[in-house]
Amino acid sequence: MGAKVKCFSDAGYFIDAKDISGAPHIEEYFRDVVSLHGSAKNLPPVCTSRLKPDLCFFPQNVAQHVRTPLFLVNAAYDSWQIKNILAPGVADPYGFWLNCKLDILKCSSRQLQIMHGYRLLFLRALNALGSSSSRGYFINSCFAHCQTEVQETWYRADSPKLANKTIAKALGDWFYDKNPFQKIDCPYPCDKTCHNRVFDPNVHTFDIDI
Repeated sequence: MGAKVKCFSDAGYFIDAKDISGAPHIEEYFRDVVSLHGSAKNLPPVCTSRLKPDLCFFPQNVAQHVRTPLFLVNAAYDSWQIKNILAPGVADPYGFWLNCKLDILKCSSRQLQIMHGYRLLFLRALNALGSSSSRGYFINSCFAHCQTEVQETWYRADSPKLANKTIAKALGDWFYDKNPFQKIDCPYPCDKTCHNRVFDPNVHTFDIDI
């Protein structure tokens, strides 16, 4: 009897987007990574034959070619992406985004508007997956990153939910072919089940920025 193999990604759907200054910071970062490690030769030819190698680090350019069933868990306001793709330190030299990146409740209305725009870019990039029934996704509107690591956001009674299912329940039903699951949350702050991250500036200093 063969083994059942499926893929699961938690907070790994990094998108190709410009930062708040209009610069392609994350593209430049991935270009440096590709150059440093000589990664181009190991990237999928189906992608590198049509795009620059650094662009093949973005899931939106390669995930549609993954044949293995794939389930994605991601926050549309992923805290890592907000800090490192949308508003990295290099794009915010005066620190106007500092408090917002620590706690979404401290974001101004203008900053939230920009983050809503980032969410739309994320959802557009997600469309690259296609509509295959073998795909599953749980895309909530929390300010969080890596929601399957701890019980409080995985399977606790008060864990984040979509369609009244925790991440663990949605993923389990999909993995065991009980029910498909492809759900996208409404925009922040509609989801009251979120566990939005609040970062301590004394612990999470801004060397988190790439």
